[in-house]
Amino acid sequence: MAEKREEFSNRWGIILAALGMAIGAGNLWRFPRIAGEHGGTFIILWMFFLVIWSIPLLMAELAIGKHYRKGTLGSLGSLSGKKFNWMGTFVTLVTVGIAFYYSVVTGWSLRYFLLNTQNLVNYLFGSGAMNESFADPNVNFMDNFWASLSNSSWEAVLCYMVTITVAIWVLGKGIKKGLEKTNKILIPTLFILLLVVSAFAIQMPGGVEGLEYLFTIDVEKFKDPIIWIEAITDSAWSTGAGWGLMITIGSFSRQKEDVTLNTFLGAFGNNTAALLAAMAILPAVFAMAATPAEAIDFLHGGNTALVFTILPQLFAQMPGGPFLSWIFFGAFAMAAFSSILPMMQLIIKNLTDYEIPKKKAAIIAGAACFVVGFPSAWWLDFFENQDWVWGVGLLVSGIFISFLIIKYGPMKFKKDFIDQNSDFKVSKYYFAGMIYFNFVAGLFLVYWWMDQGYSEYPWFDENGKWNVIDKFSNATIVTQWAVALVIAVVFNGWFYRKFVKK
Repeated sequence: MAEKREEFSNRWGIILAALGMAIGAGNLWRFPRIAGEHGGTFIILWMFFLVIWSIPLLMAELAIGKHYRKGTLGSLGSLSGKKFNWMGTFVTLVTVGIAFYYSVVTGWSLRYFLLNTQNLVNYLFGSGAMNESFADPNVNFMDNFWASLSNSSWEAVLCYMVTITVAIWVLGKGIKKGLEKTNKILIPTLFILLLVVSAFAIQMPGGVEGLEYLFTIDVEKFKDPIIWIEAITDSAWSTGAGWGLMITIGSFSRQKEDVTLNTFLGAFGNNTAALLAAMAILPAVFAMAATPAEAIDFLHGGNTALVFTILPQLFAQMPGGPFLSWIFFGAFAMAAFSSILPMMQLIIKNLTDYEIPKKKAAIIAGAACFVVGFPSAWWLDFFENQDWVWGVGLLVSGIFISFLIIKYGPMKFKKDFIDQNSDFKVSKYYFAGMIYFNFVAGLFLVYWWMDQGYSEYPWFDENGKWNVIDKFSNATIVTQWAVALVIAVVFNGWFYRKFVKK
């Protein structure tokens, strides 16, 4: 017997769920690094693509979930029909693939929070020993800590298993008592913590220069295609556009929810969190650098270790640094955890559509993350490969969702799906134009990405063999996408019968 369908209790429940989905580790990890590299020029383009790429897709996904009341498999299959049902399956598999390795990020965030808690305790009791290790670049404490945690570490395995266990417990309680109740605590606390760190960082000597740099627009940089590509991809990955997560959230929305308004509030809330993170990190970099020029040179390096290795060193040199570092990594852990919840909920929703009981579905989803996420927790190269393959796969997901809307008719889709019970409306020409644009832009982005050749041997190695082992090769991307597509196509009829017709 099917369980009673669940709903969010009010508008804030669905908005907080959308914020929790969108505000993840990338807002505190990836965005400040890219914004630090390109400054205000990037931010302008990033906001531009929020309106052009992300909001139309998020609006469509939320409306699809609300309309069909099913998970990604059932909702996209209902929209597509049997012939193109495999597209919805591929979208689902991409996001499930992300959930498996992203669960490891939640473990890392927990371990860094525990490290900074220990540091704070030491600082309060007067030893300050760990604080000195943080601050001294000659000790390389943070570099060594990150290297040990990200490779063959049972600590990392234990931490990600703890976070997944907590996620199972939360989601097993259901939408209102689990996801909604947790987000009511996580999301406001996250914003408060980011505001506190940002306020302290800006007050530091040199902090204002960092803030000015963040929002300084260099017109010449608009000529650089790399910034445009970075802006659209970061917007897509940060907001969750094309993930199918908004379909899952929409499937629990009340019938009278305003799709357009909720989408705009969630999307701009996500960007606000990312800006707050950058407003905390960049002023800290300027404050600790000998000169503004040195700070800019460092940021232009695009240091991928900014959060895990450099930032703790910066905080350790600040007045009250142990407190700020503890607050920041508390926010980081909350952001990572708030994002893994909807990813696991996507898996659970599809399982409950298959009439598996909610608590059992939560256990299955957690067990899958335990098992399939283990290689990413144990081996950083594997994690980076999965992040590369399925991160780029999101562009394909966006292409597929855009195609299904084009197939239905964008203006008709807006009238039938989005405008129902929506007081706040956007132009049908804007929505239709952006869906067509996203389809074409997505195809171009995938081609551009492949054409860049991020591996020395993108397709075949020096011996002429298919270079599937290389973590950043085109061969590994295409091979893993092909596996997902084969599953989607071969079992197309079965998925359609079980999740759509049923």
